[in-house]
Amino acid sequence: MADDDAPRARAGWAPFLLEGRRVVLRYAIDVQSAPHGESMTDALGTIVGIDEASVQVMTRRGQVRVPRALVIAAKEVPPPPVRRRGPAAP
Repeated sequence: MADDDAPRARAGWAPFLLEGRRVVLRYAIDVQSAPHGESMTDALGTIVGIDEASVQVMTRRGQVRVPRALVIAAKEVPPPPVRRRGPAAP
């Protein structure tokens, strides 16, 4: 079997896309429905569900369902930084 005949990885697949992992996914969006005409957007959060067709990410704004076929790039990211408390109020 030649290299050209080898099956290609499907779009949006990455081995670290597992429930409980914190990731950022860059994915394509419909330019017509984008508020400023963007063609891509990001989802940053924890994976709460995954199947062959999509990845569900819990972001600060709520749960986002990202179709795997639209994923352009995916990256596992570290936990969010701990917010420091400011000085005590007088």
